[in-house]
Parts: sequence; structure tokens; C-alpha cells
Amino acid sequence: MNVRWPAAIVLAAGAWYASESLRHRRERGRGYALRGEEIGVESRAFLRAAEAITSAPISEGNDVDLLINGDEIFPAFLETIAGARRSVNVLTYVYWRGGIAHDVAIALCAKAEQGVAVNVLLDAVGTMKMESDLIGRMEEAGVTVARFRPIKPYAIHRANNRTHRKLLVADGDVGLIGGVGIAEEWTGDAQDPDHWRDTHVRVRGPVVRGLQGAFAENWLEATGDVLVGPDYLPQLNPRDGGGSMQLVRSSAGVGDTNVEALYFLAIACAHRTLDLTGAYFAPRPAFIQALADAVDRGVAVRVLVPGEHTDKPSVRIAGRATYDELLDAGVRIWEYRPTMLHAKTLTIDGAWASVGSVNFDNRSFQLNDEATLCVQSTEFAGLLTERFEDDLAVSEEIGAQRWSHRPRHQRARERLLTLARREL
Repeated sequence: MNVRWPAAIVLAAGAWYASESLRHRRERGRGYALRGEEIGVESRAFLRAAEAITSAPISEGNDVDLLINGDEIFPAFLETIAGARRSVNVLTYVYWRGGIAHDVAIALCAKAEQGVAVNVLLDAVGTMKMESDLIGRMEEAGVTVARFRPIKPYAIHRANNRTHRKLLVADGDVGLIGGVGIAEEWTGDAQDPDHWRDTHVRVRGPVVRGLQGAFAENWLEATGDVLVGPDYLPQLNPRDGGGSMQLVRSSAGVGDTNVEALYFLAIACAHRTLDLTGAYFAPRPAFIQALADAVDRGVAVRVLVPGEHTDKPSVRIAGRATYDELLDAGVRIWEYRPTMLHAKTLTIDGAWASVGSVNFDNRSFQLNDEATLCVQSTEFAGLLTERFEDDLAVSEEIGAQRWSHRPRHQRARERLLTLARREL
């Protein structure tokens, strides 16, 4: 009897895990195929296709500023808060420790004390390392602070589905989105292993309503409050010279999520170049095939991922298990050397780009709430490509021949972690 109970528990856990995996399995095949006329990411047809499969409206007349690392990101972050006159909404997966954690809290408190409506939504799991006194200080100043899906015994199944979005929206007309968390690790300029490499953007124009919507969706679940009125949703007119953008957001569910479908579409429409930066890279077979198919079409596919400096070694090991197949297909892979690479960007054909919280793994595609800004602009894509080239210059390319001779114990670890890829 003593042996039967543990065995029964193991079998039950295995059955649950298998059933959860099958919930997300497609009815047909390993991936997708385009049906219809060939389109490119620079076309209006591509934007319409992205709008159709993600419900993210095409937005015209938007401006975007590219922000690299904490030295550029946090001044813009604090400046945006300081400039708010009616409302400030902050959503983050990570709010940890350090001077910047206090600086952000002080800025939010100052706005609340001025009578600005300040709402802060913290993922209950991602912000576990946050100093509790900061929350108390914000609440005393009049900031409304809520936690997203706190861990509760009667809803333990929700613990695996977090909001990974990182958003700041001020007055409903200016917003920031990207990969940065509020913690000391993101300060500086990626100058050493204690200061991480990341990418963020600041946007103005009608697309900001999409950022506000991504915040409002999670805020509604956490608080029951529906944000309405001009303080949150003002009239947003197209900006002169502004470009076409979409804010794509997704949440866990049965079947394909919006960001998963978006990435499949974008990869399938690549004709010349594809540059992917992934902080956590552990693609499942469908995405490996999508990248391989792009190479077969003549696309130069380059992937940049973290090197030895990573906060999640298990994800790196699982991702490395895919290198053999990717390298054999002609995908070129680099590992970033200076510090933790936390950026999440995709640039295609020098004409379209995505910057947000989406990693190239199952956790982003299937388990977490995510948001990414999609920009159709040769100028913006060019800026991202320049930064990508700079990052490659301090990265190590993985050679296929050398990789094929890696030790057996390394291969064994990769195979073992692959079994848990659905959770990574």
C-alpha cells in the first residue's frame, strides 16, 4: 500500500500533464501553411492578414522611439510618468529591488499626490522579490495597487498562467512597451554581467489605445474595474508622418494564441532576411520547421540568444537541443557574451518588426499573457538591424561542425530538458 499511493500520484500527475499538453495540440500537422497569393511584410495585405488572425486593428499615424538598455529606457520611463496629467497605468511582470525600484515608486507617488489617477498592476509571481514597503508607500500616497492572479489553494491551476506584459501608459496617449523589468539588473548599458541587455520602445498615436487595452484587460480581471472616459481613453488623432502599427496581445487558452499565429505568419511571409532576438529560446517543432522553411525559400535567418549569462539555465539547455536541426537547416545562431540578453525582437525583410514581451518559447506562445508592438517601417526596422549587428559583434556564432562534437553529457541534459519544453 505504501508503494501504491506514490505510484498513483505520479500516474495522476503524468495524466494531467499529458492532457494539458494535448489541449494545445493542433488538429492537423506540425505547423501552418499560407493559402492564397504570396505577400510580403511590407505590404498592406500582410497587415490585413495580421489584423484578421489576431484582431489587432491596423493603426495609422504613430511615432515610435527605440530605447536600448536602462540608460535610455528608464529616463524615458520616469519622464513619461512625470509628464502625466490625468492617469498613469503600469503593468509589469518583474518589479524587484534596487535604486530604480525606489525611483519608480517615488515618481508614481508624486503623481498620485498631485491628484493623478495612478494604477499599478503587479504579477503575483513575477514580483515576489519586490520590497513590500514600496507597495505600502504607494498605497499611502493614493496609488491603486493590485496583484494579478495571486496564488490561492482553490485556484492553483491558474498559477502557471501569468501576465508577462510590461506596459506603461500615461494619459492614454503615450505608452512604453518592451522587455524591461523594474529592477537593478536592467539599469546601466549592459556593461557587465550585473546589467542586462534589453530593448523597449515609446509610442505616441492611435496605437496607444492598444497598449491601454492590454493593461485594461488584465486590470479588469484583477480588480473588476472597467477603465472608461477621456482620462484613460482620449481621442487619439493620427500624427503627421506617423506610420502603420499594430498592438498584438494574447492570453492562454485552448489552441493557438494571437502572438503564436502572428509569428507564424510573419516568418512565413519573410522573403530576404529574418533577425530574431530571443531572451528565452526553446522552440517546439512547428517553429523549428517554420525557420527551416524560411531558409529553404532563400531567407537569411539569424538567431541571437543568451550565452552563459542567463537567469534561466534550464531554458537555455532546452533551447540548445534544437541547435542541431536548426544549424542543419541553414539557420545561423549566435550566443550573446557580455551579459544576460533579455530583449525580444523580430525584424523581417528590413520592413517590419516586433518589439514586446514575447519570448520564442512555449511559455510566451501558450501559457502567459503577452503583448508586442508591430511596426511596419523601413526606418525603424533599420534601427533594430543596426542594434542587432552591434550585438552580433560581441556574440559567439555556433558552428555546426563544432556543435556536433559537443560532449555526451551535454546532449543528455538537452534531451532531458526537452521533455519539459511545454513549461519553459
